[in-house]
Amino acid sequence: MDRTLESLRHIIAQVLPHRDPALVFKDLNVVSMLQEFWESKQQQRAAFPSEGVVVYESLPSPGPPYVSYVTLPGGSCFGNFQCCLSRAEARRDAAKVALINSLFNELPSRRITKEFIMESVQEAVASTSGTLDDADDPSTSVGAYHYMLESNMGKTMLEFQELMTIFQLLHWNGSLKALRETKCSRQEVISYYSQYSLDEKMRSHMALDWIMKERESPGILSQELRMALRELEEARKAGQELRFYKEKKEILSLALTQIYSDPDASSPSDDQLSLTALCGYH
Repeated sequence: MDRTLESLRHIIAQVLPHRDPALVFKDLNVVSMLQEFWESKQQQRAAFPSEGVVVYESLPSPGPPYVSYVTLPGGSCFGNFQCCLSRAEARRDAAKVALINSLFNELPSRRITKEFIMESVQEAVASTSGTLDDADDPSTSVGAYHYMLESNMGKTMLEFQELMTIFQLLHWNGSLKALRETKCSRQEVISYYSQYSLDEKMRSHMALDWIMKERESPGILSQELRMALRELEEARKAGQELRFYKEKKEILSLALTQIYSDPDASSPSDDQLSLTALCGYH
């Protein structure tokens, strides 16, 4: 623990040379510190040069407790985990959680190396009741995860978050399971989606999948949305990374909105990302 704290102080001294490492997390101006941290990283390593720096989002609320989210370059998202009586307090608390994770992300243990991949795959095998042989089979969840990690060797976990969230969402909405009936392998799909960011176009495509599921099983959308909201709140209060849970909520909310505003919402448009088209190409 002492070694980790010493490493964090060293990182703070490098990235935020004008700040006192002993006072960083006690400083009320943590919002500007988080901004300064990522601006410094962009100048040093050109990290995520095409993206904005730090984006905040406050949930509409007539009164406390207030909830605030902060999204970092690369897509990682964090929120306030304390009960906050003002929007400013919620914003500061979210910034503090994000700053702590940003600093930990700079530790050597958070970079994707061969040793990191080996440990991560073993944890994945244990959590899925699979075997180590699954790691060499891209058609399995563990194998696909192994492939993604190897394809992102040298990156930090926050830099890897975008692709990881896309994979989690594809698994969640059943797209990966559907691939078993096509000529597409998970490896091909991961390689394909590695070229894209998780944007409105991709969300619309996934929302369409859930609209079709609602047609087949009325009520499933509301059920999934309630579960997603509960998972998001629990993860936020635990100080966890929130991108996957937040995207689930956004996709399901988009699907419900389209159902009630557009009776023909189940008709896909030509420019939507399509796994069917991808598999047909292969």
